[in-house]
Amino acid sequence: MTLWTNRRLVRDENEIRDGQLCAEVVTVTESNILLRRAQQLAQAYVDGLARRPVAAPVSREDLRTALGGPLGDAPVDSLTVVEELAQGVDPGLVATSGGRFFGFVEGGVLPAALAADWLTATWDQNPGLHVLSPAAAAVEEVTAGWLLDLLGLPSSASLGFTTGAQMANFAGLAAARHDVLEKAGWDVEADGLTGAPPVAILVGADCHITIGRALRFLGMGERTMIVVSADSQGRMDADALRRTLVDIHGPSIVCAQAGNVNTGAFDPLREIAESCRDHGAWLHVDGAFGLWAAASPAHRHLVEGVELADSWATDGHKWLNVPYDSGFVACARPQTHRIAMAMRAPYLVRETNGARDGSDWTPESSRRARAFVVWAALRSLGREGVAALVRRCCDHATRFAETLSATEDLELLNDVVLNQVLVRVGDDDTRTRKTAAIVQSGGEAWLGDTVWRDKAALRISVSDHATTTADVDRATTAIIAAAIATRP
Repeated sequence: MTLWTNRRLVRDENEIRDGQLCAEVVTVTESNILLRRAQQLAQAYVDGLARRPVAAPVSREDLRTALGGPLGDAPVDSLTVVEELAQGVDPGLVATSGGRFFGFVEGGVLPAALAADWLTATWDQNPGLHVLSPAAAAVEEVTAGWLLDLLGLPSSASLGFTTGAQMANFAGLAAARHDVLEKAGWDVEADGLTGAPPVAILVGADCHITIGRALRFLGMGERTMIVVSADSQGRMDADALRRTLVDIHGPSIVCAQAGNVNTGAFDPLREIAESCRDHGAWLHVDGAFGLWAAASPAHRHLVEGVELADSWATDGHKWLNVPYDSGFVACARPQTHRIAMAMRAPYLVRETNGARDGSDWTPESSRRARAFVVWAALRSLGREGVAALVRRCCDHATRFAETLSATEDLELLNDVVLNQVLVRVGDDDTRTRKTAAIVQSGGEAWLGDTVWRDKAALRISVSDHATTTADVDRATTAIIAAAIATRP
C-alpha cells in the first residue's frame, strides 16, 4: 500500500502506529483515492470518444431515476458517490469534444487545457482580488496581453475573463452604456436609467440573440434596438447604417458582428467603424467565434478594421478549445470598462500598486480562475498552433460544403467563408428537419437545424481541434444517408 501524507510517502502499513492513520493522513488518503479514480473515469471517457455515439437516445425519466430519489439522511462514502455519478450520467452525456459534434459552434478541449482545468479546480483560486491569488492575477495579466495581440486588438485595451460571450457582450455593452451616457451628462451607475437620455442601439438584422439578452440585463430592453438591414449572407449594410446614424441625435451604440452564427459572414467592420467615429457612436463587436479569424493569416482579412472598435466580445470554449466557462471582453477604454464593472467596499483589500483585481473587469466578484486554462491552451499551441486550428476547421467546413452540395437533393445556402455550412434537403422544410433528427439519433455525428431566410436548413459548425478528415467523411456519409431516407 502506498499512501501520501503531508510530510512524506508512507510505503508500509507497519509504519502506521497502532494500525491507524491520524485524521490528517486519512483525509489526504481519501482525496488521493478519489482523485485517482476520477482520473481513471475521465481517461476512460476520453479514450472512448471515438467509439461512443455522439448523443445516445436516453429518456429524462431514466436519468432522473438513476440520479434522483429523496436525499438521504446519512452521509455516503465519497468513492461511492463518484462511482454513482459517473455511472448515472454516462447515458446522457453528449460527446461534444470527440471530433464529430458540429452543432452550436462548440469547440472541443485541448489536452493541456483539460489538465489545467483539473488543476484550476484543485487550486480553488479566486481572481476577484489580487490579494486572494497573486498567481491568478499574474496569469490574467499575461494571458490578457497574449489574447489582445493574437486577436489583433490594441495592446492598451483592458480585458476581462467572463463565463462566455453572453457575459462578455453584457460587460462590453455596460462599458458602452456608461460612456455614451457620461458624455450626455448622466451618471448611470449612480442614478440608473430612469430619466436618463435615451440611448439609440443599432444592430444588424441578423445579430446574435445574446445582444438582445444583454440589453435586457442592462435595463435598455430589446424593443429599443434599431434594426439595420443586412444582405443575403447576414452582413450589416454599411450604407444603411450610415444613413440611420445621420438621423440620430444623442447617445448611440452600434453592435457589429464578426462571424454570423448561421453563415459565418462578417459585417464590413472598417466601414462601420468609420461611420461610428464620424457620428460619435460607440462600436461594440460581437465576435464570439469569428474574432478568432484574426489569428489565422488565411482568414485575417475577414476582420479587417476590427481594431477600430471600442469593445469586443469572444469565447474561449469555441475556437480556443478550452472547457466551458471561458469568455473574454476587451475594451479600448480601460477606465470606462473599470467604472462600469468595479465594486468598492471598506472590507475589500485592494492593491494600490497597479496589481490586477479581476473583479474590475467582469460582473462577478467571486469566480473560477479561468485564465489558468487559457494560459495553458495558448502556451501549448503558440501562434502557429492557433492559426492551424482555425485554418483546419475552415478547411473541414469547405470539405463539408463541397461534398454535400455535389449530392443530389442537397443545396448549399451560404458562402462558406469560415467554419459554418448551411445545407437544405430538397426544397422541403420537413425533409430538412427529419434529416437532422435522423443524424442526431444515429449517433455518428451531431448537427443542428436552423431557419435561414425563411428556409429550414442543416447547420454544420466545425470548431473542434479533434475533428479529422475521416470524421468529416463519416458525418457527410451519415447526412447523405439520412437525406435519402427522407425521400418520398
